[in-house]
Amino acid sequence: MAALLAPTSSEDGALLAELLSLPTEGRFAPVQLTPQRKKEKTFEALLKQLEDLARQAPVLMLFEDVHWIDPSSRELLDLVIERVPRLPVLLLVTFRPEFQSPWIGQAHVTMLALNRLDRREGAALVQRVVGTGDLPSDVVAEIIERTDGVPLLVEELTKAVLEGGNAGIVLSRAAGTALNVPATLHASLMARLDRLGSAAKEVAQVGAAVGREFSYELLAAVAQRNKADLNAALDQLVGAGLVFRRGVPPLATYLFKHALVQDAAYSTLLRGRRQQLHAQIAQSLEAHSPELTDSPPEIFAHHYAEAGLVEQSVQYWARAGHSSAARSAMAEAAAQFQKALDQLALLPDNNERQRQELEFYSALGAVLTTTKGSAAPETGHAYARARELWDRLGSPSEFLRVPFGQSRYHAFRGELDLAHRFDEDLLRLSRERNDPAGLVLGHLSAGRTLLYRGKFAASRSHLEAGLALYDPVAHCLLIQQAALHPAVVSQSYLGKVLFCLGLPDQGLARSNAAVVEARGLAHPPTLATSLILGAMPLLLVGDIQALDKRIDELLAVAAEQGFPYWHALGTIFHGWSTVKKGDVTEGMLLLRQGLTAYRATGAGVWMPYCLALLAMACEIAGQIEEGSTVLDEALQFAERTSELWLAAELNRHKGQLLLRQVHSDAAEVFYRNALNIAEGQETKLLELRAAVSLARLWCNQGKGDAARNLLGSTYGWFTEGFDTPILREAKALLTEL
Repeated sequence: MAALLAPTSSEDGALLAELLSLPTEGRFAPVQLTPQRKKEKTFEALLKQLEDLARQAPVLMLFEDVHWIDPSSRELLDLVIERVPRLPVLLLVTFRPEFQSPWIGQAHVTMLALNRLDRREGAALVQRVVGTGDLPSDVVAEIIERTDGVPLLVEELTKAVLEGGNAGIVLSRAAGTALNVPATLHASLMARLDRLGSAAKEVAQVGAAVGREFSYELLAAVAQRNKADLNAALDQLVGAGLVFRRGVPPLATYLFKHALVQDAAYSTLLRGRRQQLHAQIAQSLEAHSPELTDSPPEIFAHHYAEAGLVEQSVQYWARAGHSSAARSAMAEAAAQFQKALDQLALLPDNNERQRQELEFYSALGAVLTTTKGSAAPETGHAYARARELWDRLGSPSEFLRVPFGQSRYHAFRGELDLAHRFDEDLLRLSRERNDPAGLVLGHLSAGRTLLYRGKFAASRSHLEAGLALYDPVAHCLLIQQAALHPAVVSQSYLGKVLFCLGLPDQGLARSNAAVVEARGLAHPPTLATSLILGAMPLLLVGDIQALDKRIDELLAVAAEQGFPYWHALGTIFHGWSTVKKGDVTEGMLLLRQGLTAYRATGAGVWMPYCLALLAMACEIAGQIEEGSTVLDEALQFAERTSELWLAAELNRHKGQLLLRQVHSDAAEVFYRNALNIAEGQETKLLELRAAVSLARLWCNQGKGDAARNLLGSTYGWFTEGFDTPILREAKALLTEL
């Protein structure tokens, strides 16, 4: 391995050593990167290894059984498939038919469906296994009939016949129909193991308990046999074709020919012996390789769980979850925290168990926020259970992120009054305990909720207070605990607030700075949040070119990371942009698809404005009646949920639609509503938009003086943002008046 890593940079060497859980003994300096960036750099290092090998000679690269692939390995495989057209590499990927391959259709990808063997091919495979010997034709025909053209079954049943010595007896034990062939294979494998003798069978059992692949060193530590006997048993297994060997003992590793062979050996172990073996494996790993105790913890967790040593299993599953979350492998982290909880449920219900359960549920909630969405039922359940435990244990300060998570869940579902109560709870407790980290989260949460409720000035105060308290050193753990960077996200929300309050230059500057900082963090949830929050001001001012760039980046991040909530919102905004650029049919299709996906996440917040975008698209398409119906739904949704931050815009759009239907009096009512709402919320930019619409209506009605007075007063308030489209439009209308 040292020779392989020699040509690499120090950083790549450190990353690959960490990936392989290899001690570096000071050879490489630790890499200080964010979890997501570390994963990206590790992928880059692996791809560089592939490129270096391909420069030396053509490379055959195998990915087998991809139907069992984990999410992070899947990401790497996607990158490899993207890279291989430029390299002398033949990539072979195998998977079962039920796996949906996303790569089919790419120019450099060819799919080969491996069907069952026909009789001629089956006979050829039998002969290949037999070698220089021979089997009667009726026996060959019977093997083919029994195995239904499955190559592995053909091989194993043929070997069973050869080793059994009496073809009639062996085949008589086989199942009568092809549907039962798997049972036949199991019996065949069992018989072959038995014929190798007890020593080889016991060694196979130990290896099977370790896993599909096992090392000689670990096997020797667990099997507790003398070297000669162990080597002889392994030679028998290799000679029988049940196990493959790579390398020379004691550095050799072994691989069962197929998972079914491992299963057959493992199934012969009695429960007590299984537990004993798994305990020995875990203890041997710790005793013989101390450096592994801090690397893949899921291996230890699995063996301790199978050994019935629940406390140790809980400890390692939790460590695995935190490790996965730290490197942004969120799907794996969610599964590992759930396994920790499953194991924890086997322990007596006491304070210690409840405290651990609180830790795991709060961590699970943060992870599910990214993989399922902040408003997903699974996320809500995790935080609700965490809150129940938190209250029962006296609301310990180190878990103040629990009410933060609850507020986020309810806010994103559009349950803003309930979210506000959690915000007040969090801020009260944080103040009572003089907890700066809790206050940072509390001010962010309150600022977000108040924004959506249309209380812009109060929102601004909270967001600025949270930013003033944030300490990047003292609060560095919040990014993992809350699944976002509180300072960057606070700045993103503040940008939107300032923009609506009539400070568009400051608002856009805040939004842009937040996006830049989020890119530097390489924390996808924070980047996605900053991109969508920064898109709203661009949409309001009508800067479609800048909006497209931001949404394209958002959709790429959401698709790569599997963020359903942000992908749905991005699709909605992309649909609106497409409509504005003239492709109304495609844009409306995207809007509807995005809305369907958004509803599926359980989200409610943003829904009124998303519906308003569809209504405006209907107006552009000339579908005025449908647009009016959709906008009525948006207004009712906003009133029902108290999501009033864009209530002025909804009323203005309603007036616009009524005007298209030649209902000028009714349109004026809604324009006035929009103006009054914006004045009450002190949202000067939205007030100006309403004033422009109302002034234009009055101008067309011959009320030029009233229009000029209204618009002049509103426009005169502004001290910045004169290059934004709405201020340019207002100035042009004033000149016209």
